[in-house]
This record gives sequence, structure tokens and C-alpha cells, in this order.
Amino acid sequence: MVQHSDRPLRESVRKGLTLALLVALVPLMGCEPRGKAPGGRSAGLACPRPQAFLTSQEFNAQEQQLRALRQQAFAGDFFAQIDLARRYGGQEAEARKTYDPVEAAVWYELALANPDGFAPIVTARQNRRLGGARLEDCRQAERLGAFNGLEHLLGRMSSDERQEVRDRVIYVLSTQGAEGFRTLARLHDVGFGPFGDPNEASPIEPRKLEGRRLPAAATLFTRNDMDVYQFNYLAAQSGDVAGFVMLKDFERSSPGRAALGSDAEAKAKRWTPPFEFYPPEAPESGVPHSDESAPSGEAAALALARLDELPFLHVGHALAFLQVIPKPILTKAELSTTEAQTFQAMLGRPMTGRLSPLEEVRAIQYAAVSGQARSQLTLAVMYAEGVGLPRDYARAFYWFSQADRQGSPEAKYAMSTFFSLGMEGVADQDKASAVVYQIDGALAGFKPSAQRLRELLAQVSRAPRT
Repeated sequence: MVQHSDRPLRESVRKGLTLALLVALVPLMGCEPRGKAPGGRSAGLACPRPQAFLTSQEFNAQEQQLRALRQQAFAGDFFAQIDLARRYGGQEAEARKTYDPVEAAVWYELALANPDGFAPIVTARQNRRLGGARLEDCRQAERLGAFNGLEHLLGRMSSDERQEVRDRVIYVLSTQGAEGFRTLARLHDVGFGPFGDPNEASPIEPRKLEGRRLPAAATLFTRNDMDVYQFNYLAAQSGDVAGFVMLKDFERSSPGRAALGSDAEAKAKRWTPPFEFYPPEAPESGVPHSDESAPSGEAAALALARLDELPFLHVGHALAFLQVIPKPILTKAELSTTEAQTFQAMLGRPMTGRLSPLEEVRAIQYAAVSGQARSQLTLAVMYAEGVGLPRDYARAFYWFSQADRQGSPEAKYAMSTFFSLGMEGVADQDKASAVVYQIDGALAGFKPSAQRLRELLAQVSRAPRT
């Protein structure tokens, strides 16, 4: 069933406003020459854009500027993605102490994969008003500069650093929903260029793609049909018509691809993003990389609205584990303004002194990622029940398994429930495993029973309906 929303309208309005801004600016500014890109090559002509942020080195100013750019970049703004990459990897990054080659590579890759960088955005009539092909030419120059910057950075990275770039790119695209999944499918598809773009629009010269030694930027994502099918399937599952069409076209393209169906669907149902939230690491400046993905859709809004069903005690335990507070607290009122600001600073969010519902969810996610079994179990139930986060059985299964590895008897029994009931998103339905887990749970001092699981669910969310 196709889900209807106002997002296409909002996107149309946003792009319309962007075009209107460019129409107004180009006659006045034209395409301005830009300095050399990282690696020493000229970045060519830069597309006109509103006045750049001041290049202050003050911590608070840098934090505000970077956060504003990240908000636009997470939302898919092509120019913000390029400007953000330059902020982290350009010549001035060292002076500002914002230099972070992995983060710079992430945003160059996302800009190169962004359709706004290569898809036509003006009609022939509008192009004549803008003075010919200048707007299209400067976008090509922006992409060429981004490619040169990415190539320069990747050429100096270890395999682990390149994997970190891939993981961060995948996470950001996964937060964009169906559009991001379609981009991920193209990045893995041999039918497209190295950045999911049409081959004729690639910033890499064709002769460089024909030799055995490909540019590093062309090999960041491995081409394979399984991932193409998986990401198109994830897009289609969200109700996206374009994702469904791409999936069917992909299936019809060859018998071998059609045969991937059942395996790729099973893999897609188990798929989880590389991160729970964007890693809030920080370069020398101390400004953390904030997660600016905006929860969207009815399911996300409903899940956050239900967060009150989760006793604040669990947030308190997470904050104590993260050493934000000296000991667990029972109520939100016990959390001081300074303590709330400390945690908000860790996330790179505005330090209002009062945690938002999303920041309370982040506390549990942060503690779970950092290895606290209690928070891992809580997070698993939140995903299973749709409290604070949209219901996602694949993620619930993942966090139950993480808590299970740490010896949580409740997690062991929950895992057996997943196996034996065949929850959606869990491919392994081996009932023999259920028996093993139940016995294992009993040996850990926990007597598995339906009543005990009901009590567990009631403790961390709501009592399940019977």
C-alpha cells in the first residue's frame, strides 16, 4: 500500500525556492572562480549560493555554523554537503581545528551521490534566462572539485577508515527513507556510475574507468546485485512507488537477478543501519559530529508521543552509566539543568538544559551502544513495542541478541520468543534454538514464563495486550 504524505509537496517547494534563488543570483554574481581543491587541482567554477558563514574560530560560533550546515546536509542539500566537506577537509580546516578527513570524505561522497548535483534542474527557457549553460556547467565543476577532494582524502586512508566512510554514508542515506535507499541501490549497481549517477554525468573521465587501476573514489562501494536488490526492496517496502518500479525493472533485467529475490528479501528483513545514531566524535575543535536526521512520518511521531509510557528510571540508569549523573534517578525532575546540558553537549545538540523526548531516547541508545546490557534490553523492547522509536523487529532482535551476549536472562527468553513465534524481520525460525535458549535462561537463574516476559514488557514500556 502506498503511503501518502506531504513530503513530495515540501520537496517541490524547497527545490522551487532553490531555483528561484539561483535565478535571482546568477545574473548578479555569475559563476565565480574558486581556489584549488584538496590535492592541488582547480575546483573550477563554483555555483552561486547565499553568503557563506563567517569563518570564526570561536567554539560557540563554529558549533552553530557546523550544526546549521549539517541540518541542511542531512536533509539532502547538495551545496551544504559540499561546503560541509570543505569545512572538514579544506585548506582552512587546520586553522579552525575542524580537520577530519573521514568526515570530509563522507560529505564529498554524499554530494557526488546526490541527484541534485547531476539531474537537470532548469528548463530550456529558464536556462536561456540564466545565460546559457552556466548553471549546469558550474554544478559539473562543483562535482569535479568534490571528486578531486574525495580522491585526495581516500588515497591517504587505511582500509578501516574507508569502511568508516562507507558506514557513515550508509547511515545518513538510511535516515532519508526511500529516497536514500534508492541512492544506496544505485551506488551498488553496475548500470550506474561510481556515485550512482548516469555514466555520462560522471566527474571521472571515461578512460580512467576502463583501466584496471580505478580511482579510489570509484571503488568505495562494491558493485553487487544482492545489495542493489536489498536496498530497492527496502525502498519499495516503505510504500515508495519509484522504489517498487526500480525493483521490478531490476528483477526483469536478467534471470539471475530475479533469482535473488527470496535471499535478498530475507537479508533486507534482517538489515539494520550501521549506527543507532551518527557517531558524535569530534575533531580537535571539540565540536562533535551531531546527528541532524529528523524523525519523520506518522510512525516516528506516534512512537515519540508514547515515550511517556517508558519509566524515566531507564533514562536515569543510562545517564548514570554514561557518567552524566553520579547515580540513577527515578524522575526527570531530579535531573539538573547542568546535567542535562552536559549530555546535550555530548550529542552536539543545543544546550537548553531540558532533555527533549528524542534526547531521552538518545540516552538509552548511547548507553546501549556503549555496552550497558540494561539499556540494550530496554532498547530492544522499545523497538519491539514501538515506544520512543518506530516498531522495528530486526533492530529489536539485534539488541536482544546484544543483551543476550552479556548474559541477560530476560534477553535469552525474549530471544526464544522471537525464534518460536517467528516475528517479522527475523529469518531464523529454528524452534530447536528456542528450546536451547529457554534452558539456558533457566540455568542463568531466570525461570522462563509468559508471565515473566509480560512483567518485563510492562516494566520498560506497556503491558502487552492479551
